[in-house]
Amino acid sequence: MPVFHTKTIESILEPVASQVSRLVILHEEAEDGGAMPDLEKPVQAVSKAVENLVRVGHETINHSDDPILKQDMPSSLRRVTEASKTLEKASDMIKADPHSKQARRFLIDGARGILQGTSSLLLCFDESEVRKIIRECKKVLDYLAVAEVIETMEDLVQFVKDLSPCLTKVSHEVDARQKELTHQPHREILIRCLDSVKSLAPILICSMKIFIQILQQGGKGIEEAAENRNYLAQRMTDEINEIVRVLQLVTYDEDEWDADDLSIMRKAFGAIESKMQTAQDWLADPRALKGGAGEKALRQILEHALRIADRCLPADRDLIRKAVSDISNMVDSLSELRAEGKGTSPQAEALARGIGQRLNDLSRTLGKAIQNAERSGIQQPAHTILGKLDQARRWLNAPWIDDKGLGQNAIKQITEEGRRIAKQCPEPHRTDLARLCDEVDGLSNQLADLVRRGEGNSPQAKEIAQKLNNKLNELKNKIHTALLQRVVEDFVDIGTPLKQFTDAVLAPEGTANREGNFHDKARLLTEHALRAADTARMVAAGGSNQNKRAVEALQNAANHIESLTPQLVNAGKIRMEYPTNKAADEHFENLRKQFADGMNNMRNLVDDQLDSAGHLKCIEDAMRRHGKLCEDAIVQNNPQKMVDNTSAIARLANRALMVGKRESDNSEDPNYVNKINSAADRLQGSIAPMVQDAKEVAANPQNVAASNQWRNSNKHLLDAVGKLREAVTHEELPPLPPAPDLSQLNIDRQRGGHPGGAGGAGGHGGPGGLGGPPPPPKPTGESLRNYRDRDEAPPRPQPPHIGAPPRPPPPSGGHRSEFETDDEGDFDFPMPGENQPILAAAYGLHQDIRQWSSKDNELIAAAKRMAMLMARLSQLVRGEGGNKKDLIDCAKQIAAASEEVTRAAKKLARECTDKRMRTALLQVCERIPTIGTQLKILSTVKATMLGAQEPIPSPDGSEIQCGSEEDQEATEMLVGNAQNLMQSVKDVVRVAEGASIKMRTDSGYKLRWVRKRPWYT
Repeated sequence: MPVFHTKTIESILEPVASQVSRLVILHEEAEDGGAMPDLEKPVQAVSKAVENLVRVGHETINHSDDPILKQDMPSSLRRVTEASKTLEKASDMIKADPHSKQARRFLIDGARGILQGTSSLLLCFDESEVRKIIRECKKVLDYLAVAEVIETMEDLVQFVKDLSPCLTKVSHEVDARQKELTHQPHREILIRCLDSVKSLAPILICSMKIFIQILQQGGKGIEEAAENRNYLAQRMTDEINEIVRVLQLVTYDEDEWDADDLSIMRKAFGAIESKMQTAQDWLADPRALKGGAGEKALRQILEHALRIADRCLPADRDLIRKAVSDISNMVDSLSELRAEGKGTSPQAEALARGIGQRLNDLSRTLGKAIQNAERSGIQQPAHTILGKLDQARRWLNAPWIDDKGLGQNAIKQITEEGRRIAKQCPEPHRTDLARLCDEVDGLSNQLADLVRRGEGNSPQAKEIAQKLNNKLNELKNKIHTALLQRVVEDFVDIGTPLKQFTDAVLAPEGTANREGNFHDKARLLTEHALRAADTARMVAAGGSNQNKRAVEALQNAANHIESLTPQLVNAGKIRMEYPTNKAADEHFENLRKQFADGMNNMRNLVDDQLDSAGHLKCIEDAMRRHGKLCEDAIVQNNPQKMVDNTSAIARLANRALMVGKRESDNSEDPNYVNKINSAADRLQGSIAPMVQDAKEVAANPQNVAASNQWRNSNKHLLDAVGKLREAVTHEELPPLPPAPDLSQLNIDRQRGGHPGGAGGAGGHGGPGGLGGPPPPPKPTGESLRNYRDRDEAPPRPQPPHIGAPPRPPPPSGGHRSEFETDDEGDFDFPMPGENQPILAAAYGLHQDIRQWSSKDNELIAAAKRMAMLMARLSQLVRGEGGNKKDLIDCAKQIAAASEEVTRAAKKLARECTDKRMRTALLQVCERIPTIGTQLKILSTVKATMLGAQEPIPSPDGSEIQCGSEEDQEATEMLVGNAQNLMQSVKDVVRVAEGASIKMRTDSGYKLRWVRKRPWYT
C-alpha cells in the first residue's frame, strides 16, 4: 500500500494517483454504456516512464550492497513492468473496441498495479536508505557500550578518535533525513534527540576522564564517577535508540501519546533489540566476566520485557513474566559458575545456550504481545484531566451506549489524580478535595450499576449523570486551584537551593562543617528538585493546556530533572573531594548548568500550562497569607518570623513580575504590552519600599509607626499585584450554561390567579397594574426531541403583543444539499455503529464543533463541511451507495475543505498577537495539507478495488479476492488517515478558538465565535 512518510515519495505518488483517478473515472463513465476514448498516447507515455523507472531500479540493485534491497526490489520492478504491459494491452483492446468490457477491466488492473508497484518500489529504496543511517547509529551504540570498560587515558583518546567521526556522520545524515519527512512529530523527535546527543557527548567524555583519573589515583569518589559516566552513556544510548525507532516509522497516529501503553511497549521492544546482540555475545563467551556489559545488557532486556508485560493483555502478561523469571534464574546460575571460574564447564555452556534460545523465544513472544495489544482496539483514558473529562462526558451524555468502560475508567483516573493532589494540599482544602472525589466515585458507581441492570436510559440514570457532570466540573476547578497553589509554592524560587548547594561544593578545604553542610544542601536540593518535578507532572496532567507537544515536553522535562539530580550531587561530591582538579571542576559545572537550564525550562513549561491571571491571583493570595503571619510576628515581637515572611512576600512579588514579563514578551499587541509593563513597573517599584519598611519593623517590632508604615507599603504592593493581574486578564467567551432539567419545567397554557389580574390579548404588564401577557404554548415532547437531536435549540417563544415583523422565509428557488450548513443548525448527523471508524471520526469532529455557529466563521464552516463529507466518504467506502467516481470526488472535496481550514487557520495565526498561540496554531494546521493529499491517493487506491465481486487478477499471476488482505490494508490505511485528519481539524478548532481572543484590533479580519445558545438562556 502507498506510504507517504517522505516528501519525495509523496511528490512522486501524487501525480501518479491523479492520473490513475482519471482512468478510474473514465472506466466509471464507460460503465454507463459510453465509449472509451483512445488512450494510446497517454499509455505510451506511462510505458516510457515505467521503462526509465525500471532501468534506474536495476542500476540501483547492481550498485547496492544491501542484501534486503537486492531481494525485495526485483519483485516491485516486475509488478510495475507487468502493470505497464496490462495498460498497453487495455489500450490496444480499447482502440479495437471502445466498448470492450474486458479492456476496461484491464485498464483498472493496470492502473492499480502502476500505483501500488511504484509505491512499493519507492518504499523499498527508502527503507534501504534508512538502513544505511541505522548502521551508522549502531556503530555509535557499539562504542557507547564499551565506554564503561575504558580505564586508561590512551584508551580514552582512541575512544574519542573512533566515536567522533561516527557521531558527525550520524548527525549529518539524521539532520538530512528529518528535513525529508512529512510527519512533523517525527521530525521534532529526531531534532530533539540529535540535539541531546550533541550536548551529551562532551559531558560524557569529561566524566570518563574524571573516572580514569580517580581510578589511577586510587582516591575517593570512584563509585560516584562511575555512576556519572554510566548515566551519561545510557542517556546517549537511549537517545540513539529513539532515533533508530523513529527512522523506521512510516505512519503516524495523531491520537498517539508518548505515555500510551503501545508507545511505551514499542520503545521497550526497540531497546531490547538494540541490546540483544551484546547479550548474546556475552553468553557465547565462556570467559566473560560477571557484571560485564553483556550481563548488564541481558538484565536490562529482562527489565524492558517486564515493562511490556505490565501493559499487554492478561494472557500474554503471564507468559512473559514466567519466561522472564526462568531466564533470570538461569542467568543467576550462569553468573555464579563464571564467578567460580567454571564458565567453560559443560554445565555452564549448556546453560548459556539455553539462555540464548530462551531470549530469542522471549523476543518473539514480546513481538506477538505488542501485536495482540494493538489489534485488541482497547481504548485507554486520555493523559490529561481535560481529555478524561471529555471521555467521561461522552459516557454521561449516553450512558446506555456501551463504551467498553472507557468513561467510567476516565472518571476513576480523575478521582485518583484528585486524591494524589489532595495529599499535597493544606487543610481544609485536602479534606474538601478528598470528599469531592468520594462523591464523584459514588455517583459513578451508582450510574454504572444502573447501566449493568439495563437502566442506563432511565430518568434515574439521567438524573445521576447530570449530578455527576456537575460534580466533575466542580472537581476540575478544585484540582486546578490546588495545582496553582502548589506551583506557587514549588516554583517561587528555583535558584536558591542550587546556589546554596554550589556554595557548599565550592567551600574551601578546612571550612567548618564542610562535609555536613554539603550533605544538608544536597538533601535540600534533591527534595526541592523531586518535589518540583512531581508538581510539573501534576500540571501536565491537570493543567488547562491540552496541547500534546506541551504536555509531553513538560513530562520529559520533569523526568530529566529527576534523573539528573543525583548525578549533579555525585559530581558535586567529586568536585569537593578534588578541588584542584580542572576536569572535576569542568564536569561539575557542565552538570550544574544542565540542571539550571532544565529547571528554568521546566518552570517555563509549567507557566505555559497555567492561566496567567489565575496564577497571579494565587500569588496574591499567598502574599496575603504571609502578610497575616507578619502581623502575628509583630504581635508576638518575633523579628525572625517577620524577616522570613517579608522575604517570602518579596520572592512572591518577584515571581509575579516574572509571570507578567512572560505575558508581555509573548504578546505583540502594543496596548496590551503597555498595560502590563505599566503595571509591572508599578509592582517593581513597590517591592523595595516594603522590604525597607519590614527591616525597620524587624529591628523593633514594637515600633507602632514603623508597623503602620510597613502595612501601608505592603498594601501598595498587594494593590500593584492586583493591577498586574487585571492587566493580563482577557475577556473570554462565556461557557454554555447546562441545559435545564425539562422534567422539572411546569409551563401551563393558562395561569389562573396571575398577580395583577388576568391577562388578555394585547395586555401588557406595567406600572399601571395591568396583567402580564399570556404564557407561550408548552412545547410537546416530540418537538423537543426533534430539536434536541438536531444541532439547534428550540425557538424562543414569540411574545403575544405586536412587535417587529416576523423573519421572512428563505428563498424557495434554491437547492439545499443534504449536508449543507448555515448559521442556524446542521443536518441530522448519523450516529456511528460499532464497525464504522471513519464515521465515528467524523461524528467526533461534528460533536466538537456543533456548538459554534458557522456564520462569520469560515473555519467552523469548513470544518463542518469536512465532517459531513467524511460521513459521506464512510458510506462510499463501505459500498453504501455511490461508485468509484463518487469516492474519488468526495476525497477531493475533503482535501479542498482541508485547504480551506488551513488557509483560515494561517490567516488567523498571522493576526494573532499571542506568540505561543500563533506557534501552536501553525503547528497543528501544518500537517493538514499533507494528510489531505494522502487521503486523495488512498481513496484512489480504494476506488480501484471498490465493488469487485470476483477475483481480481494481479499482474504477477495471482488473484486478489474481494475483501482480501490487500483490500483490507487499503481500508485500514484510509481509516487511519481519516482519523488523523479529523483529529487534526479538532485540534485546529480548539487552538483557533483561544487564538481568536488575542487578535489585532486593527486587522479588519473577523472570525466570530458565537455559541448557539438555547432559548432558555
